[in-house]
Amino acid sequence: MKQQPPELTTPVRNFSLQLSPTPRGARLARLLATEQLRSWGLPLDPARQVIAELSANAAEHGRIPGRDFRLLLYVVADTLRIEVTDTRGDRLPTPQLPTPESESGRGLLLVDALADRWGVTPGLPPRKTVWAELTL
Repeated sequence: MKQQPPELTTPVRNFSLQLSPTPRGARLARLLATEQLRSWGLPLDPARQVIAELSANAAEHGRIPGRDFRLLLYVVADTLRIEVTDTRGDRLPTPQLPTPESESGRGLLLVDALADRWGVTPGLPPRKTVWAELTL
């Protein structure tokens, strides 16, 4: 008698989008990813803020006209991994302390504060992936 493989008790879930590197693309990334998290029954925050920051960075700093960025969410066990891949592998993100008068520049500081882990992985040229992990 053939033995059945063990059932997975925690399914691996994933969601991927390819979007234009524009403010509208970053906004869509946040909105659509939020709906996906909701459909999975996962908490929306702080993931929504991390997705917003990484997508906005891809649209602002990783932008090359005609080249999209990719958002990937996946859940394995109790970890949500958020990945944003853009086509500016030559521009690696570095958190910096903005001046009090600065209107921007706090995104990676927020990601660092909200995520359990985050980093950058070089991809096939000209790509890089900025990722963050949240324990659910």
